[in-house]
Amino acid sequence: MARIWSEEGKFSALLDVEKAATLAWAELGTVPPEAADLISQARTPAPERVSELEQTLHHDIAAFVDAVAEQLGPEGRWFHYGLTSSDVVDTALALQIREAGRLLLEGLDRAFAAVVARAEEHRFTLQMGRTHGVHAEPTTFGLKLVGWAFELDRGRVRIGRALEGMRVGKLSGAVGTYAATDPELERIACERLGLEPAPTSTQIIQRDRHAELLCALAVVASSLDTFALEIRHLARTEVAEVQEPFGKGQKGSSSMPHKRNPVVAERICGLARVVRGTALVGLENVALWHERDISHSSAERVVIPDAFLALDYMLDRFAWLVDGLVVRAERMRRNLEASHYLFFSQRVLLALVESGLERDEAYRLVQRDAMRAWEEELDFRALVRADDEIASRIDLDAVFDLDAYTKHVDTVFNRLKEPVHA
Repeated sequence: MARIWSEEGKFSALLDVEKAATLAWAELGTVPPEAADLISQARTPAPERVSELEQTLHHDIAAFVDAVAEQLGPEGRWFHYGLTSSDVVDTALALQIREAGRLLLEGLDRAFAAVVARAEEHRFTLQMGRTHGVHAEPTTFGLKLVGWAFELDRGRVRIGRALEGMRVGKLSGAVGTYAATDPELERIACERLGLEPAPTSTQIIQRDRHAELLCALAVVASSLDTFALEIRHLARTEVAEVQEPFGKGQKGSSSMPHKRNPVVAERICGLARVVRGTALVGLENVALWHERDISHSSAERVVIPDAFLALDYMLDRFAWLVDGLVVRAERMRRNLEASHYLFFSQRVLLALVESGLERDEAYRLVQRDAMRAWEEELDFRALVRADDEIASRIDLDAVFDLDAYTKHVDTVFNRLKEPVHA
């Protein structure tokens, strides 16, 4: 990913566009074949040379063009023929994004596979489900992870769709009129590059495409933020249901030898803020003056590489984190029991309703025992069994059945077998 967004990577993409345009001109009979052949063999200029020329020219693309043309001798006059800077810059950016996007999709696939593998491992590992941070009803750790898998898959679909929207090039000239180029040139060159010609362009490819892409990256970053935040909560000392991998010789603190902190999860959460920030810049870049101004350019040079680099790293670390996550099933079970089995309250309520009681009356009866169990730290099941107004009406052995919380887990897991990335 770093190579794609390096100066060398940028100049290589720019040169690919220039070569495709020159070969297209030759096919149309404008550029001599021998000149096109020579230009097609041009080497990517050294960033140092481009920078040196830019010190005088104060124009990065003009410096790039001169750095390449000086390799070519007299035939260099055909290099960049008929093109404006944005023809080359925007089309080259599409090439970089396509290559970088392929790496992100591979990272998403690795993260998805890691999550699914751990989900299968813990399909029936009981864990307390929490709402508002408070014990609600049991779930399984595997079911939690399946939710992550489906969210990653939706993110892959969003990024794939946004990448497809970016698979366009433009060689339409200064304000998009083809006055100095030719629509056929654009078609031939884009086909050679594996892109579609933008159906219309000004001096640039309109930035709604780039905004959609950065927003799609931000959504995936936010999903990873959600997953990492959950790991951080579950790693708290008072919960202690999971732990990050901790290598031999690793130190968790410079001063406290006992520390094992969720630092990778915290890093993912922090970088998600960076990626979300790039989405805002992408949205701001949509509104430009007339056929274009250049206010988007400086910002894009920062946020597009940053978004791809950060998300690529986040996906790598997230897959590592899930692969090596220490899952403490016994602690999950102890935490589940720590609320004195209050989670059975809904099953008692529903059984009373089925027995013929009005819902509000049933609710009040159950709540009475539930509040006492909470305040006095008593076993809710024992209180209910001793409460004749409840116990005389329902089958408590059937009500106090933990298997009820896992009986449909397979249904959700089976949905993973359906086609993904649809």
